Amino acid sequence: MADFLGGLGNLMGGFSGFMPQDDPNVKALNAQKELSDLQKQESDIYAQIGRKVMEQGGQANYPDEADQLKLIKSNIAAAQAKLQETQNEAKAAEAAQQQADQARTCPDCGHFNPEGTGFCQECGTKLGAPSKAFCGECGQENPPGTKFCGGCGSKL
Repeated sequence: MADFLGGLGNLMGGFSGFMPQDDPNVKALNAQKELSDLQKQESDIYAQIGRKVMEQGGQANYPDEADQLKLIKSNIAAAQAKLQETQNEAKAAEAAQQQADQARTCPDCGHFNPEGTGFCQECGTKLGAPSKAFCGECGQENPPGTKFCGGCGSKL
């Protein structure tokens, strides 16, 4: 909750530049932002001190805290692995959706058809895997939807 309020204070602090600086509410907001910034700096310094103490053998002096830190690090690693897994799942789902959308898009005219449609509702072309367009004159393969051969210019 403190992070949210601190973030809200930072947001409001940004807006305070547009407000009259002699307004008591603006002065209070600016003072709150300054206090919040200084408290964050203080917390950061304490964190740095704690890291240095633990790196310099503090585990012997603070065994309970060292055990808690090991547990937290283990939980962080597990959370990172879970995050990576969910990101991979999201990418796979997005790729599957794109593939499904591609199967519903006509390779000839580009019309996006409703799910379950076997033929394009715009031009009647069979939907599914994009068909390759080969030129009847020169035999060159052309991208789906091409109306004229890229090799000889003949109508496909």
